[in-house]
Amino acid sequence: MPELGGRIEPYPVRPEPVRRLQTGYLTLVITVGVEEEYLLVHPVTGHPVARSEEVRRAAGLDDVAEAGEIQPEYLQAQVEVATPVCQELPEVAGHLLRLRHALSTAAERSGCRLAATASAPLAGQDQVPVTSGRRYGRLHVQGGRMAEDLLVNGMHVHVGMPDRETGVAVLNRLRVWLPTLLAMSANSPFWEGRDTSFASWRTLVFSRWPVGGVPPRFDGLTDYEESIAALVTSSVIGDTGQLYWHARLSEHYPTVEVRCMDVQLRVDDAAMLAGIVRALAATALREFKDDIAVPKARPEILQAAMWHAARHGLSSTLLDLHGRPRPAGDVLCQLVEHITPALQEHGDMRHVEPLVCRLLREGTGADQQRQALARGGMAELTDFITQETALGAPEAD
Repeated sequence: MPELGGRIEPYPVRPEPVRRLQTGYLTLVITVGVEEEYLLVHPVTGHPVARSEEVRRAAGLDDVAEAGEIQPEYLQAQVEVATPVCQELPEVAGHLLRLRHALSTAAERSGCRLAATASAPLAGQDQVPVTSGRRYGRLHVQGGRMAEDLLVNGMHVHVGMPDRETGVAVLNRLRVWLPTLLAMSANSPFWEGRDTSFASWRTLVFSRWPVGGVPPRFDGLTDYEESIAALVTSSVIGDTGQLYWHARLSEHYPTVEVRCMDVQLRVDDAAMLAGIVRALAATALREFKDDIAVPKARPEILQAAMWHAARHGLSSTLLDLHGRPRPAGDVLCQLVEHITPALQEHGDMRHVEPLVCRLLREGTGADQQRQALARGGMAELTDFITQETALGAPEAD
């Protein structure tokens, strides 16, 4: 089984025997799955190109990707992948790299490149068309000019839950860590040819939709479902797919879905974040079982913490669980300490800890994008992003 910090072979990884988390009232298999969204760019200009259908069709020619693993996104310069349900982090990494290689090869065949950046660094001369389909058309009508700015790409992590009631209890405990996850994942500093001064401009773009941000604290599953029903009844959102909270219950799978993170330049960083999200969920499950109180957090402080994380990433302070500014490294250490038992039970500590250290040493994707721009301008930035997208992990020392 390959280590996440080294080179990963571009083939699916055969899962090892399932590890189970002993919660005291059940034996639960903690599964994880990842969705990633990518941009398609012109190889010379770096502008977004509307070739999603062509690239997705080409990616299926070599039988590398299965049906449902490669999907359309809102705009025709975007494409999305979804891993199978996984039990091990190297399995997550193997699937993501397999899918990235398939799409990168298909993009080259179609005269473009695959870019794992959470915002389009450059705008094209023409507006990118919306992908055909009733739901995407409805979004375009509803959002108007705002909907045309959605050349942003996220990473969503699904963690298996025994039931929806437990899922709500996990959401209530996860929400306080969402700003830290956002800061770690920040990978969208550029927009329309300019530095936005934000580490995650994607977060600001998505904040304009009616239902978004950190989810409220719910009194239980009934409260959660009544809140959703009221929002859909209001007609401000068309369906539950427009619940753009940074974490929510999936309506299609028995999972909690954490969706606050920017798509990652490197596969190994994506797998690291998946491991952290799973460990946060497993820790929340244990706290729920042990009847440990839900952490108190004022909604306005969490909103401020998200904005601060989007603005600075890991280059400044983060707000801790009490809303106090602390060095980003201290908050990350606090996070790792909080989830260490869960990381150890899943055998994930050896994968996650070295990459957290590398993240603190080398910076986020946003930091690395800015360094690439400083080295050689937009051409260097485009080359850097597309090469890192396909490479997956740097060469091991």
